[in-house]
Amino acid sequence: MTRALLSIGSNLGDRLDHLRIAVDRLRDVLLVASGVYETPPWGDPDQPTYLNAVLLVGAPELGPYDWLARARAAEEAAGRVRDPGRRFGPRTLDVDVIAVWTEEGEPVHSDDPELVLPHPRAHQRAFVLRPWIDIQPYGRLPGHGWLTDLLAAEPVASDVLDLRPRPDLRLESETERDTGGEPA
Repeated sequence: MTRALLSIGSNLGDRLDHLRIAVDRLRDVLLVASGVYETPPWGDPDQPTYLNAVLLVGAPELGPYDWLARARAAEEAAGRVRDPGRRFGPRTLDVDVIAVWTEEGEPVHSDDPELVLPHPRAHQRAFVLRPWIDIQPYGRLPGHGWLTDLLAAEPVASDVLDLRPRPDLRLESETERDTGGEPA
């Protein structure tokens, strides 16, 4: 089974609903979802706060570019419109492929500008690393090390202080909401 770690975030419209769209679009491959965190914007401070989480997904037949296609399909389903003039600007849904592992558990590396793996800035993003620890406390970001070490090092350590856990928000899918919390 190949596995991928996906980072999801939204700061426009119904942010939680947009995250749930990603969960619904990935339900067939979803292994586990992190908790939800409210986070300040990264890279472009003139915008609303985000809701962020990470998803661990897996499927035997999917490769790195399949995960990218699934991520983009989820963004499209949430009405994502890319603004080329504002790379880190606001969005209804952002789904980034952070890392991919082979069936043998080996990390996949790619320098293709379309899909750089592992994600080239994940080690600098508390909004990726902190939720990741929720689902893999002993996780490692390929090429960068243990998540706990990355979270303890600056500048990420200072950024962690600005993350707010939102235990009141759950990433249940639309199906689970319709069935009272039980997966269909």
